[in-house]
Amino acid sequence: METLKKRITTTVKVGNVTIGGDAPVVIQSMTNTKTTDVSATLDQIDQLFQAGCELIRVAIPDDAAATALEKIVVSSPLPVIADIHFDHRLACQALESGAAKIRINPGNIGGRDKLFDLASRAKQFNVPIRIGVNAGSLEKKLVKKYGGITAAALVESALAYLEILESIDFRNVLVSLKASDVYTVISAYRLFSEKSPYPLHLGVTGAGPLGAGTIKGAVGIGTLLAEGIGDTLRVSLTAHPIEEIRVARQIVQALGLRKFVPELISCPTCGRCEIDLVALVGKVEGILQNYGAPLSVAVMGCAVNGPGEAKEADLGISAGKKHGIIFRHGKVVRTVRLDDLLETLKSELDLLAAQNMS
Repeated sequence: METLKKRITTTVKVGNVTIGGDAPVVIQSMTNTKTTDVSATLDQIDQLFQAGCELIRVAIPDDAAATALEKIVVSSPLPVIADIHFDHRLACQALESGAAKIRINPGNIGGRDKLFDLASRAKQFNVPIRIGVNAGSLEKKLVKKYGGITAAALVESALAYLEILESIDFRNVLVSLKASDVYTVISAYRLFSEKSPYPLHLGVTGAGPLGAGTIKGAVGIGTLLAEGIGDTLRVSLTAHPIEEIRVARQIVQALGLRKFVPELISCPTCGRCEIDLVALVGKVEGILQNYGAPLSVAVMGCAVNGPGEAKEADLGISAGKKHGIIFRHGKVVRTVRLDDLLETLKSELDLLAAQNMS
């Protein structure tokens, strides 16, 4: 199997998580609770941690949120990133509260002097800053220069802010270049990756609800990852943050960059199916959440062609009206009653898992 070659960048440490260099792609999300509600925020962070989130971002819109951050940082199972807009003073306060990273939108942070001040303080705390260039707050002079919001305009904005930070020897930086237009996002990250070695946070902003947002995120983020571009990511969805983690893990695993759960291979439904294949796949998907990678499991709707079509799978099942078959790498190893198919699959999975651990 061919493997992707990742663009090698500089590295940053966000708490105990390394981003960039040859480190694995890191998955993150953002809470949607009120940060001042410490209990609710920590509950959601714990849910996201259990779902596979590796970094968490919280909104810091005011002094009360910046104060609450200290309690959240102490109890969070994940490094906490402070998300700041408009008020660089809140970013400085977040540093005092123990934030592991500061995310700012330099287009609305208040100018060069305030960026200097924030970077100087972040340097003292050894905390990285994400320069989050966003199409919605791109400088008007760049919009005019390029005749609109373009990839080149986003990149020029990011490079200008990086130049400011480098002038005071601050290089503990990540960069994002986000827009809601997928092709603009892809083009901007491609262009930036040719001009700068800093690690990149990928995302398509304002991607929309679960269905449409998943597609936009998968196309934009997946294209870049397939080209070796990107070090951490958030799939932005108008949905519960757990859905962001689920989709992000699927994108990363589909490209073979990381393995989280066994890969599920299943055929599309057709007129040859003699069972409810959709329901069967759903049940198997639930079972696989209890097993670790790197197994691949196939669920095929046709007992005649199934094993051959899924011969690359470590383990597979196909079902007819009354009987099902269990196969390994395309070879049938057992025939069982349909009612026993899922329990037999679990037994075979346990056996394979034990073999992989030995």
